[in-house]
Amino acid sequence: MTAIHIPFPPLRIRAGAHAISLLRQHGLSADRVGSLPGAAGGPKAIGLCGLDQAVFGWLADSPRPRELVGASIGSWRFACAMQADPQQALARLAERYTAECYADNVDIAGITAQTRLMLQDILGPDGLQAILQHPHYRLSLLLVASHGLLRHETPHHLLPGLAISAVLNIAHRSLLRHSFSRVICHDARSSLHFVPDDGLPTRTVPLSADNLSAALMGSVAIPGVLHGVALPGTTDGRYRDGGLLDYHLDLPFARQDDITLYPHFGPRIVPGWFDKFLPWRHHQPSHHRNTLLLCPSADFLARLPGGKLPDRSDFKRYRGQDKLRQQQWRTACSESQRLGDAWLEWLARGCPLDVVEAL
Repeated sequence: MTAIHIPFPPLRIRAGAHAISLLRQHGLSADRVGSLPGAAGGPKAIGLCGLDQAVFGWLADSPRPRELVGASIGSWRFACAMQADPQQALARLAERYTAECYADNVDIAGITAQTRLMLQDILGPDGLQAILQHPHYRLSLLLVASHGLLRHETPHHLLPGLAISAVLNIAHRSLLRHSFSRVICHDARSSLHFVPDDGLPTRTVPLSADNLSAALMGSVAIPGVLHGVALPGTTDGRYRDGGLLDYHLDLPFARQDDITLYPHFGPRIVPGWFDKFLPWRHHQPSHHRNTLLLCPSADFLARLPGGKLPDRSDFKRYRGQDKLRQQQWRTACSESQRLGDAWLEWLARGCPLDVVEAL
């Protein structure tokens, strides 16, 4: 595959106020990283594969308890990072997602079945056990419990339910409590220091062999695309993609002098999925005082096929042209190695602050 030659920095680095202070005093060593958020974003994860591989390879040399907190595809990325060979598992996620194709007449049940099979193929027979028994990483999956019209699966319930949610969100984010409750399915060993107090009902559910597979499916269950799931041991209806409430995980990650390392799709932290349409809705700076955010630069993205990371709209854009879509996604995955290389180079140069922007 022909490489895209780029004479500019592919990686953008942003840091919260305390993270900048810590970098100035100490630089950055892996043993300072205590948390990693993983945002919702579907196929965009393919364009972060090389960065994820570099980050988790670097962290592996400095084992310590770390919180991996994911919504939607962020959950799956972190599940891969917890496997015996995270490099291969992350590559398998990117390739298996790229290879996915849908028949013209596929319905939601069919997409759900294909997605469940994709998860099984990516993690393999021992993947769930590796997550529950990982010696250092503590996985938390963000889901939502659906209320009102959103408890149903039919479009004539879901579409007005989502429209009502969008209106409520414009009025005030906390009003989304009428549509959703936040559910954090977490490793029983997690500190849960990132659980927010933001006016949205929040419940924690320990992960186990009985509910982990369902939680991983629920974490990507976009309304109208995949069916919601029932969580074993619970009784409050359908669970769906946690990105609806926590799109980019604007959670209170800041903790003492621990760094929150955030490989992300872009420079903006959008609180909830409905907020991506509201340019005035920003993250809370206090939540990310310790955050070091890594994302592709605008120049890097401009030179990718289509000028962007892969995304779900590509399935529709390239309908009937799966081979072309797959070629472009594989190019994006291959080029993502440049992001990982840029991250490791920045570390090797002593973490110079002249390229770090305020978050």
